[in-house]
Amino acid sequence: MKEKLLIVEDEFIVANDLKIMLHKAGYQVVGIAASVAQARKLIEEKSPDWILLDIILKGQLTGIDLAWELRQKNLPFLYISANTNQSTLEAVKATHPYGFMVKPFREKDLVVMLDIARYRFNQEKEDLAVKHANPETQEIQGIIGQSPLLKEAIEKIKIVAPTETSVLILGESGTGKERAANVIHELSAHNSHPIVVVNCAALPQSLIESELFGHEKGAFTGANALRIGKFEQANNGTIFLDEIGELPLDSQVKLLRVLQEKEIQRLGGNKTIKINVRIVAATNKILEKEVAEGRFRLDLYYRLNVFPIQLPSLRERKEDIEMLATYFLKKYAAISRRNVNSISAKALEQLKNYSWPGNIRELEHLIERNVLLAKTNEIEKFDLSSIAPIVPLEIGTDKIKSMEEMEKEHIMNALQMCNGKVSGVGGAAELLKLQPQTLYSKMKKLGIKQGYN
Repeated sequence: MKEKLLIVEDEFIVANDLKIMLHKAGYQVVGIAASVAQARKLIEEKSPDWILLDIILKGQLTGIDLAWELRQKNLPFLYISANTNQSTLEAVKATHPYGFMVKPFREKDLVVMLDIARYRFNQEKEDLAVKHANPETQEIQGIIGQSPLLKEAIEKIKIVAPTETSVLILGESGTGKERAANVIHELSAHNSHPIVVVNCAALPQSLIESELFGHEKGAFTGANALRIGKFEQANNGTIFLDEIGELPLDSQVKLLRVLQEKEIQRLGGNKTIKINVRIVAATNKILEKEVAEGRFRLDLYYRLNVFPIQLPSLRERKEDIEMLATYFLKKYAAISRRNVNSISAKALEQLKNYSWPGNIRELEHLIERNVLLAKTNEIEKFDLSSIAPIVPLEIGTDKIKSMEEMEKEHIMNALQMCNGKVSGVGGAAELLKLQPQTLYSKMKKLGIKQGYN
């Protein structure tokens, strides 16, 4: 018999269906509670191993209120709810559940989610043991800095890398998500096989399935030869799904199936191919918001979010700026064969006082440019006036622009400065520190025509 479960659900029919599903899966249901008060009593009497928790319950207290009590007791739980609005999801996330099931759901989905939840709980216990056994965080080559937030991220990378756990890397653009993914691969058992990088934002929507899973010859017009997809290329290695938040919903469904079944089917093919691939995904989006607004599947979110790693922005780790600047100075002085070996105190102060919207990538490009421009062996000051400032919001403003409106305006300003040129030297992609295909994808999404000017 598997673990003992307590169902906290105020709708009897739903609770009874759950009980039947759980019994079929081999779980022992020790009771059903319709309110927080009933749940407290049953927890005391029955000592369940897990709690299945609805949000809206009888009485004044909600499932979220009970979740905080369960956290204090170190009693693992996962939510079962039909409520997915953003404010609720944020409140749910704050309680650190081990899963979230959206009603209605299939019996198979419930069993899979319980397996994931159990894995996450056991992983958390192992992580704590490793942390106590190895309190010192060692440096990792290619990740520069000593700030507390960065050390926390490095510690998580070192813990998760040797496992088979899926990893979700979170952070703003330019914080080093791809570098973190490479480190996870390098420290894993998959490091003798390739890491395949997929920029989800740059995949043409009509070709996503073909790019990810491949196609057979003749699968569609223009498919003149067999194509091996990214997942097959990464077999026995790691696949890094960058900008996962940009993947369309229909593609998310197919990706979820691959994660669940560990097999793919080429487009136009009739046989399944088993794959052994470590999944690392990354996004600069707030996925809870994307879920709440219907742009990202909740089941896929929890499949990927087994082990999240948050990379801090550069403005959150300003104590690392001098170390990073020095590293990039040495790197680009050697590459360009320039005798530039120091940055003045005044110039360093400029770097520390800047807000860094482009994070580490922006700092790297600034140092590279100034190494080439330096007239002596020291960078005396930086010209930050050419970088568009972030304008603070004025109190009392009637209309706040959405992030999409701000991004569209920013891209159009860059295109105007570059006379409509997107890629190549002097193009908007170079100015915005983006890959050209990423910029083209953003332009298409935002409805910006290349010849707008």
